[in-house]
Amino acid sequence: MTLWGGAFKLPPDESLRRLNDSIGYDRRMYAQDIAGSIAYAGALVRAGVINYEEADAIVGGLEQVLEEFKTDTFVLKDGDEDIHTAVERRLTELIGEPAGKLHTGRSRNDQVATDFRLWVMDALDHLDLQLAALQTALIDRAEQHTETLMPGYTHFQPAQPIVAGHWLMSYVWMLARDRARLADARARTAVSPLGAGALAGHPFGIDRATLAQELGFASCSQNSLDAVADRDFAAEALFICALLGVHLSRLGEDIVIYSNPALGFITLDDRYSTGSSIMPQKRNADPMEIARGKAGRLVGNLTGLLTTLKGLPSSYNKDLQDDKQPTFEAFDTLDLLLPVVTAIVATLHFNVGRMSAALGEDLLATDLAEYLVRKGMPFRQAHGIIGKVVRAASDAEVAISQLPLERLREFSPLFEADVAAVLSFERSVAARDATGGTAPDAVRRQIETARAWMAAHKR
Repeated sequence: MTLWGGAFKLPPDESLRRLNDSIGYDRRMYAQDIAGSIAYAGALVRAGVINYEEADAIVGGLEQVLEEFKTDTFVLKDGDEDIHTAVERRLTELIGEPAGKLHTGRSRNDQVATDFRLWVMDALDHLDLQLAALQTALIDRAEQHTETLMPGYTHFQPAQPIVAGHWLMSYVWMLARDRARLADARARTAVSPLGAGALAGHPFGIDRATLAQELGFASCSQNSLDAVADRDFAAEALFICALLGVHLSRLGEDIVIYSNPALGFITLDDRYSTGSSIMPQKRNADPMEIARGKAGRLVGNLTGLLTTLKGLPSSYNKDLQDDKQPTFEAFDTLDLLLPVVTAIVATLHFNVGRMSAALGEDLLATDLAEYLVRKGMPFRQAHGIIGKVVRAASDAEVAISQLPLERLREFSPLFEADVAAVLSFERSVAARDATGGTAPDAVRRQIETARAWMAAHKR
């Protein structure tokens, strides 16, 4: 069965069919395609285009087609060029002539745009649930480590002491932004193009607003040309996937580094580690390396779609057939990746002793500068003096705490005996108690805020 070709003398060449057909990948939208057709049949009844008996036959046939897809008994045939053709062909086999009335006023242009939006909306909802699960795992682990000291890094150089819970919570807020973007994108995706026709609109007076509502859309498109061509929603979804991939890649990099025996801060559960085929001692954080690698694919999917869209003229063009594969692949990639990343976080072992042992007194240099500030010295001057103190300790090959008070006073008379109390990692983190800081109390408040955010954004 073909949906076109009446004006052609010859059928498509087989090579063209192989190039043109999209059923190999768009068949996964069968549920959305059938849902759209069932709703559209109701709209045609309300518009007086078909009668109730015809509508009942169409809906009953479509429900049977849906069951065949669900039970994997649907049989593709030659001529099933896409999911729309396949469903209509099978519907015609089941109910005969009424099936031919279903496409009245409808084009595959607005049909595929509708199917694709519904699919993306479902995918965004599923992704949101997966991100919520990862956030929960991070928050739960952070709650266990609000006082676990570790070095914090900038430029991957030891910078200041932090608590491990603070490190974990940093990813919670990245994911919160990702989820906020998901919600925003979903709202823009939930605009129905059904009833826009091929490009010019619908001639039979259907109620597009009611049709949109029945399908779970928030509104319907306001311009038929734009409706059939708009793929902003797919580009937005791919951007979200790409940026999420970047965030997961950063988490992966941290876990790869922190699990390296040179640092040994964390150990992955055996179930989520891999070994070497030649080196028996190896314990690789391969899933997190895969997370880094997948970020490249996710960025590539976004770049590919944007490149496809950039040169298109107004209305629908066949180039848009290439919008689905990158989108499907992006969500499939995250669907595989996120459960493993979540399990890794939930089962991660923190080697508290190794973290504590990695803390050097140089990490307290900023605290020493702040000590002088509290004595009345301008920070910029204090910064320079403490730099000289750090150099003096390094030259003498001793820790800063081993420099006698008399030596410190050579750099500034503001140093007094109470400076010894500053050289404490616990004191350093506790002092950073402002909102967003690494103090244990601040991290606990941050966790409370995050749990409230999670409750407010629960689906």
